[in-house]
Amino acid sequence: MKKKILIIGGGLGGLFTGAILAKEGYTVTVLEKNPIIGGGLQTFKYHGEVFETGMHVLGGFQKGGALYKICNYLDILKQLDIRTEDSNSFASITYLSDHKTYCMGSGKKHFINNLALEFPEEKENLSIYVNELYNLANEVDLFYLRKGNDHLFSHSERFFWATDELIAYYIKDTRLRDLLAFMNPMYGGVAHHTPAYIHALINVLYIESSSRFNGGSQQLADALEDIIRSKGGEVLANKTVVEIKIEERLVQCVKTADSCEYNADHYISAIHPCSLLKIVDKKAFPKSYYERLNEIPNTYSAFTVYIIFKKRCFPFINHTCYLQQDYGQVWTHGDYEGSDWPRGFMFFTPAKKRQDNFADKMIINSIMSFSRVKKWENTTVGRRGSDYEIWKQQQIEKVLDRMTDIYPNFRKYIDVSFASSPLTIRDYYNVKDGSLYGFRKDCQNMALSQVPIYTKVRNLLLTGQNINLHGICGVPLTAINTTEALLGENVVINKINSANEI
Repeated sequence: MKKKILIIGGGLGGLFTGAILAKEGYTVTVLEKNPIIGGGLQTFKYHGEVFETGMHVLGGFQKGGALYKICNYLDILKQLDIRTEDSNSFASITYLSDHKTYCMGSGKKHFINNLALEFPEEKENLSIYVNELYNLANEVDLFYLRKGNDHLFSHSERFFWATDELIAYYIKDTRLRDLLAFMNPMYGGVAHHTPAYIHALINVLYIESSSRFNGGSQQLADALEDIIRSKGGEVLANKTVVEIKIEERLVQCVKTADSCEYNADHYISAIHPCSLLKIVDKKAFPKSYYERLNEIPNTYSAFTVYIIFKKRCFPFINHTCYLQQDYGQVWTHGDYEGSDWPRGFMFFTPAKKRQDNFADKMIINSIMSFSRVKKWENTTVGRRGSDYEIWKQQQIEKVLDRMTDIYPNFRKYIDVSFASSPLTIRDYYNVKDGSLYGFRKDCQNMALSQVPIYTKVRNLLLTGQNINLHGICGVPLTAINTTEALLGENVVINKINSANEI
């Protein structure tokens, strides 16, 4: 008889973990609290337009990339409609202080040469710095789907340097230092705390290849769901787990808000660990475990503005754009709450299935601390009150004011605009303080921010962005770690590589 797996949380981590285990012979049930599965992959429709909620920029989908290999092993590549971003500029960064725009080229050589044109005196330093990013990324065997040892204490000294320290070590020009940290919003970067290896992995991922979905990210969630269902499993939406019953260090069953019970041989939590603690008995884990998980800082949240354009008014931009008010501020977006918020943000025009030269919509992500919405923390979706709606509209106007600094007639192009706040992220994703990337990795205390896959409950494992690596590449890699805890070390890695042999 097939062994049964029950996964709590139908986001990226839960679905990849479930799809791999289903492919390898387990009967998988995934319970998702929202009406739509996918977590950060889920999309929604507003005024006829489909909007993504979290997974906007993809990396690793080029042939030979980690995501390409994993999806090829799962046999879902043909179900995914993915477009590569501009090779001459996978990202652009505009500084309002001097109205200067920098373009980041795809590929190691192009990336270095593009920046060297702007900073010729730093060309040699840039080359050394980028090579060091690749060296640090190469220390993570899992990133390249290699068999190996990614133990915390098996890495070089610079692997655990603070990111800002690493950049400053190689680069002299303070403007270029600032520019090289432009992807901070992609990993929740904090000065003096974010480890260099996180910065290296994210940068190498997107330098090698940056892409996005045509038609929205829900297609990946649906493809993973299809695998689970085709192997006899099920993915159930509107199933909020309210209790995990544990006896003698073993999960007996889980209970949902609609009074259903589910049992399995093994259970996997793909939700934020602090959310997990709320639905287990206090005796399930040692007191120190509760205290440690609640002590780990979380990454910052975001305020997101969604825009629907009037027809054929605004050009489609085939890369991700970043705006900074001035140099020297890239490390402070997460803790700044002053009157001139936002100091910077990321914006892009999502691609539709048959994309032409004009954009139908735009998404603008501005970093925001949860403290900005704390006065409404005890409210729920759709019931936050008129003062919240007034505040939200005020924030939309601030973001649009910034956009007019780049595009003076920007407001004229807008048909509809609306927004989500850190409260939205908290309530839909079930994450503490609306954290974008879960637990914050901290080079000042690496042991604190490391959460193992295994728990003291013998048949309960963990997966998802809080456990190892985050994002479109990191979460599937963590799913491999979790599945190999059941299948055996390097079993999945070997099968993925075998499926991709030429």
